[in-house]
Amino acid sequence: MTGLAFGTWPSPVTAELVAAGGTRFGDLATRTTDDGVEIWWLESRPSEAGRGVLVVQRPGREPADQLDAPWSVRTQVHEYGGGSFWLGARYVYFAHWSDQRLYRFDPLRPDESTPQPLTTEPPTERGWRYADGVEHPDGTAVVCVREDHTHGGGDDDGHVEPRNELVTVPADGGDVTVLVSGPDFVSSPRISPDGRWLSWIQWEHPNMPWDQTTLCAAPLFGGNGTGGTSRPPSSLRVGNAQVVASGAAIQGANWTSDGRLVYSTDQSGFWNLAWWTPAGAGRLTSLQYAEIGHPPWLFGTQHWAELSHGRLGVIVTSDATDSLAVVDRDGTIHPVPHTDAPDPEHAHQIAGPLSVAAIAPGPDGTATTLVASATSLTAVASVEVDSGQWRIHRPPDPIEASWPAKADDDVGLAGWFSAPEPVWFDSGDHDTHCFFYPPSGPTSVVGEPDGPPPLVVMGHGGPTSHAIPALNLKIQYWTSRGFAVADVNYGGSSGFGRTYRRRLNGRWGVVDVEDCIAAADHLARLGKVDGDRMVIRGGSAGGLTVLNALITSDRFAAGTSLYGVADLTALARDTHKFELRYVDNMVGPYPEAADIYRERSPINNVDGLSAPMLVMQGLEDKIVPPSQSEAIVAALAAKNIPHAYVEFEGEQHGFRQAVNIVRSLEAELWFYGRVLVFDPADEIQPPTGAVGLSP
Repeated sequence: MTGLAFGTWPSPVTAELVAAGGTRFGDLATRTTDDGVEIWWLESRPSEAGRGVLVVQRPGREPADQLDAPWSVRTQVHEYGGGSFWLGARYVYFAHWSDQRLYRFDPLRPDESTPQPLTTEPPTERGWRYADGVEHPDGTAVVCVREDHTHGGGDDDGHVEPRNELVTVPADGGDVTVLVSGPDFVSSPRISPDGRWLSWIQWEHPNMPWDQTTLCAAPLFGGNGTGGTSRPPSSLRVGNAQVVASGAAIQGANWTSDGRLVYSTDQSGFWNLAWWTPAGAGRLTSLQYAEIGHPPWLFGTQHWAELSHGRLGVIVTSDATDSLAVVDRDGTIHPVPHTDAPDPEHAHQIAGPLSVAAIAPGPDGTATTLVASATSLTAVASVEVDSGQWRIHRPPDPIEASWPAKADDDVGLAGWFSAPEPVWFDSGDHDTHCFFYPPSGPTSVVGEPDGPPPLVVMGHGGPTSHAIPALNLKIQYWTSRGFAVADVNYGGSSGFGRTYRRRLNGRWGVVDVEDCIAAADHLARLGKVDGDRMVIRGGSAGGLTVLNALITSDRFAAGTSLYGVADLTALARDTHKFELRYVDNMVGPYPEAADIYRERSPINNVDGLSAPMLVMQGLEDKIVPPSQSEAIVAALAAKNIPHAYVEFEGEQHGFRQAVNIVRSLEAELWFYGRVLVFDPADEIQPPTGAVGLSP
């Protein structure tokens, strides 16, 4: 059978199906009740315009949503959020998206199931934002992060940064009291089981939390007599702080039931576990070429959890792929056996390479996780750590049900999926990693290939993030239409240790570009892809990579920038506090390195642009403002370069609404069809405002 042209395959992985499987999971937590262990998590659902839905599974019951619309559990602290809810012995505490106030409710008492505000309305809209909290052991108060946008002042350049502080709030509402103030950033307030110690992590500009942080602990006084004081209930205060660990990127600090403060540190070059008590300290693990930790872009990032008998369940990352293990009290590590999940009802196998986003103690000593695999979207699942047997609590989004299968189809949706192949390749003075996905479709439908396929090179955001090998429908959207995909872990990516992660320091806009080009060249030399039919796409920091790749080389026939960085100088002057000084390490201190900023900024090098471009942007983006995309689009228009610009009202940094996910994917497919000269099988309405891209 003669093969259909690449790009024209009639894929069942539609844009609507991608949106249907686009639920984002976060903030996994568990608590023990008289009935057993409850499992709580957060779902951001495209079908509900990205609303943050709080879900619980109680023992013996099906998962159930807890708060109806318009309640949306999501914090705006650091803009990226995370740590949007936490569990007390009785109450559930959360930040509500629309006003960012702190609320509580009792899910088991009808008279208290309607959320009640614990904090007052701020003097400015969303002026006080709350995240990443913990309830005091006696239940009288919570301690959490507050980002205060209400104060005046500013530095010599006119920047008015919000204050990031640790505060305490009475559990029944009342005055907010500041406990820790002064550092540029604070996170991870955690209270020891006896209520006598408060720990937290802090860091200063220009560091990011994966560069260098300090772990502190201080005596905690207050509550109902804990901490050796008779102060009134819920009136908490801290004593003199002491430094537990510093000089490295400390993260994931929390207390165990026996009073140890356990945390991850990359002092050895890889994130490993260590512990501290007021009486001593020590190291738990000594992994090499693997680590227990991940850049904490979001609050509440946790890669270990206390299980039973003093054992810790941990997520181990090596070469951007995760596995699970158990760490004994003496530091001995036991890998969790890899066993398929016995759950054919949901067509879910936890098989192949894994990506594990969070871990918490589960029922009967198990480890509960947010886990995805090469064959599955994210599920909430528990694993029995000695046998490796899995139990699915919340199965992946039911994409099979969304697939309009034909009566005579014997392939199934999974027959269209491409499996990731890890590839290492030479890129100048270092080796670089990517996941390669060949095009995949049943021969009975698409026929035999005629030559190598076109290639989509993907550059992830961050840039301190990494591509993962888990099933990604946005990748399968391309491979099931006849494209190959290279998901590149360029220098600067996490998941490979500190040295690899720091390759981008001072070289952002150079190393990432060189590595993406090297990936394309390597795959072309192997004959896996058509070297004359390559495109590059990326979002946020990946958008900068796209723009600079098109400016500095002619390797790619076109590029797509999604809310991408076009002007590093503007980014240094006009972004949110969390990333305001990020570029100091990635490029150089500003304004001392202003020349480098101008040199690396695509907007200052538009003379090198000649390839067609698609630019897409959320109009409420506070991280990379729309002005960045508007500037590059104006430059494309001035040079009469074929391009299209698609704006999304109501979207921020990334697209959360189903209708916009569909629109963005179809616009991109239409764009590549115009550039690479093929007609997609999909019926697509061309984006408005396209210039020089006639059908």
